[in-house]
Amino acid sequence: MPSLTPHEALIHLMVITSASDRDMTDVELARIGDVVRSWPVFVDFNQDRLVQVAQACQKALHEKDGLEGVLARVAEALPDRLRDTAYAAAFEVAAVDLEMRMEELRVLQLIRLKLDLDTLTVAAIARAAKARLRTLT
Repeated sequence: MPSLTPHEALIHLMVITSASDRDMTDVELARIGDVVRSWPVFVDFNQDRLVQVAQACQKALHEKDGLEGVLARVAEALPDRLRDTAYAAAFEVAAVDLEMRMEELRVLQLIRLKLDLDTLTVAAIARAAKARLRTLT
C-alpha cells in the first residue's frame, strides 16, 4: 500500500474519528470540510481530493490491518511538528457535536498513543476545542 502524504494522514485521522462510532454525521463531515478549507496546514491541498482521500481511508479500515494499519501509516507520514495539529484535527471532529461517545474517546486515545503526544499537549488541545465550540445556551 502506498504511503500517505501529510495531508492525507490528517484527513485519515479525522475520518477514523468520525467513523469510530459507525455513524459519520453530517455535522462531523461538515467539520472535516471546514478544517480542510480553513486550516493553514491545508493551504496547498487540492480540496477536490477530499472525498477521494476519505474513501481511501474507509477502504483501508476494512483491510487486514484495519485501524492499526491506518494509524501506523498516519504516524509514518506525519512529521513530528504536525502531530499535535493532527490530534487537534481529530479532536475537532469528535467534539463538534458536543457529545463524545466512548468509541470516539477510544480512537482519540489510540491516536494519542500512536503519535506519542504528551498529556499537557492533549489537555490544551481538548480545552481549546471545547472553549471554541461552547455556546451560550
